[in-house]
Amino acid sequence: MIDHILSILIFFPVVAALFGAMIQKDSIRAYGIAVSAIEFALSLWLWFAFDGYSSGMQFMESIPLIPAFGINYTLGVDGISIFIIILSTFVTLIGIASLGEMKNIKNMIITLLVLQMTMTGVFAALDAIIFYVFWELSLVPMLYIIGAWGGPLRIYASIKFFLYTFTGSLVMLVGMLFMAYFYNQATGEWSFAILDWYRLILPENFQLWLFAAFFLGFAIKVPMFPFHTWLPYAHGQAPTIGSVILAAILLKMGTYAFIRFSLPLFPDASVFFMYPIAVLAIIMVIYTAMVAFAQKDIKQVIAYSSVSHMGIIIIGTFALNVEGVSGSIFLMLGHGVVAGALFFLVGVIYDRRHTKIMSEFGGLAHSMPRYATIFGIMMMASVGMPLTINFVGEFLSLLGFFKQSQILALLAGVGIIVGAIYMLASYKKLFFGEITNDENKNLPDVNKRELLALIPLTFLAIWLGIYPKPILDPINTSVESIVQLMHDKAQSAEAKARIPAPLSEITIPKSSIEEAH
Repeated sequence: MIDHILSILIFFPVVAALFGAMIQKDSIRAYGIAVSAIEFALSLWLWFAFDGYSSGMQFMESIPLIPAFGINYTLGVDGISIFIIILSTFVTLIGIASLGEMKNIKNMIITLLVLQMTMTGVFAALDAIIFYVFWELSLVPMLYIIGAWGGPLRIYASIKFFLYTFTGSLVMLVGMLFMAYFYNQATGEWSFAILDWYRLILPENFQLWLFAAFFLGFAIKVPMFPFHTWLPYAHGQAPTIGSVILAAILLKMGTYAFIRFSLPLFPDASVFFMYPIAVLAIIMVIYTAMVAFAQKDIKQVIAYSSVSHMGIIIIGTFALNVEGVSGSIFLMLGHGVVAGALFFLVGVIYDRRHTKIMSEFGGLAHSMPRYATIFGIMMMASVGMPLTINFVGEFLSLLGFFKQSQILALLAGVGIIVGAIYMLASYKKLFFGEITNDENKNLPDVNKRELLALIPLTFLAIWLGIYPKPILDPINTSVESIVQLMHDKAQSAEAKARIPAPLSEITIPKSSIEEAH
């Protein structure tokens, strides 16, 4: 069974979703929790069996699909992808467990299980076409969640989300086809295997164009400035569970793809575009932080803060060294935990008052002390307080980029400070002062069902902030091999200098690296 654990992780939720269609409405919640709990247990088993000291792919599976064109069903995980898969199963579990009363809850749970399949598939795929299929399929359940259970502007938000991400993905697909063509020119064979593509050394001008094609698909998904405009609408209109999964997992597909594709395939282009991308990321951090400060809706504040945090992840990714890239991956996990919890918390207050406007609240710490405490902890984690999960990722990301440019790293740090200002201001509006609105005087505090979702997330936010080693060590091991590969493949003197070799030995023998012309 362990030999096919990745396939089981991918397809178990969708098979369960098909059987779920026959389950009675009264039993569907228990069924969804049971399925997602089994899925989470399987992902923990994957971690238990995973060798954290090995940098290569593990639990690999490969089945030929279209051998003539080198398209195979190939799966595998390393230290970069395994923890994002565990995060996706964990968030889905607590998301289903914490679902309140809603219309068509059966359809929601089935949709979430299908979405789970697509998310796991993206992070486990080692064939570009299989990756692309799962990447595109993830749009459909998310589109349905926003469109069926969203707010008044849900149709506009869902169509905008779909068109943006779908357009970027088509350009990315063209880039993938060109990569397969260049591999064919170099070796005489067709292959869409990502590990095969790693062996290619492309001329720099080819790298620049291909990097741009992949960049468009990934940047829209992140979303990077100026492609970010779909995200506040999607978050603003999505139901709570939709916002949680969108923030916690789906945005990470873009940043993960940069590390899996762009960096190792195009090291010279990555160095060439490093500063422009870093500038865009810093604009993204500071601009969205300022926009967040002007928001009246607490959910929009968290949505814009989410974009701001993704900017720090991008800065860490394009530090092109072990510290930066490892920090960005760890921050992906941290942001998933913290942003997911904050959207849950907004959902809690919305269920009670059916409004997200901050001026409607004030003094909530008096009527909802437990809620105020958890919100305060998560807000501190969000702004990157030491001993919280985001601090580790933000520190490493900025440390990594500091080695490339002190000024840009400093500006990114200023952006984080601006983020702290608007988060603290929002917290003050919600929780401090006297209760001026009578409707807030007798609001019930968080119940057992809500605590079931919030306590594990709060525990993770603190524990991994104090002791990140179990997660960080396997990430470091895999990132070292990626950075080494980039260093070995880099052709220009500047690229060699900007991408330091972290290992003493060469990971991939020179004889196995093909040149494409």
